[in-house]
Amino acid sequence: MKLTDKVAIVTGGGTGIGRATSLELARRGAIVAVNYSRSRAEAEETVGLIGQAGGKAMAIQGDVSSDRQAREMIGRVAEQFGGIDVLVNNASITRHIPLCDLEAATDDVWDELFGVNVKGMFYCARAAAPWLKKSAPSGAIVNLGSIAGTTGLGSSLPYAVSKAAVHGLTKSLARALAPEVRVNCIVPGAVATRWWEGREQQMRALSPELPLQRVSTPEDIAHFICAALEQEALTGQIITVDSGQTM
Repeated sequence: MKLTDKVAIVTGGGTGIGRATSLELARRGAIVAVNYSRSRAEAEETVGLIGQAGGKAMAIQGDVSSDRQAREMIGRVAEQFGGIDVLVNNASITRHIPLCDLEAATDDVWDELFGVNVKGMFYCARAAAPWLKKSAPSGAIVNLGSIAGTTGLGSSLPYAVSKAAVHGLTKSLARALAPEVRVNCIVPGAVATRWWEGREQQMRALSPELPLQRVSTPEDIAHFICAALEQEALTGQIITVDSGQTM
């Protein structure tokens, strides 16, 4: 499936992997709705970059952890562009908590991380599903997982568990929405995004330890996201892109 003239929504699309994915979708000819919760300036800048390159995009606010806001956002995009063909569930948050500090994993932390990272992806998928089914065989979803969900390591225990849940959600949605909608998950390892702010030295030290001796870029992940969206024979797959980090 080619992405030319397809309508795509990228949650958390203004920064990091989301921005790189929005730009790559536009480069491949898609019309892009760049969702943001608080990063309005970054989302509008992403839209501006797409416009400068001759593409078509819009910025749209919505907190994906709210079912109401997710439905409203999806509805506005569908109304604006006449439908929705693909959804990239990229929006995620974390808290930096030592894994051994179980007391710091409070109810508020669990609720916040699962609200965005898991329920948010489900809310957006549920709201978009009727439109995605109408666009079959083009309808597709890519969720963003993490190797934290595979290894149990990561910025915090609740984050790792939330990403493991994303991997499971992907398989369940793939079954629930088949055959009209394909659902896959891209699982990055370390990626050079703003999540490493203040820990750049740690990131640089990691690179030589990886088999490919490089930390992935947002553009690396964006290419795999778009490839998964385009592949009509792929669903329910958890695809790791980590420079061999978990090999």
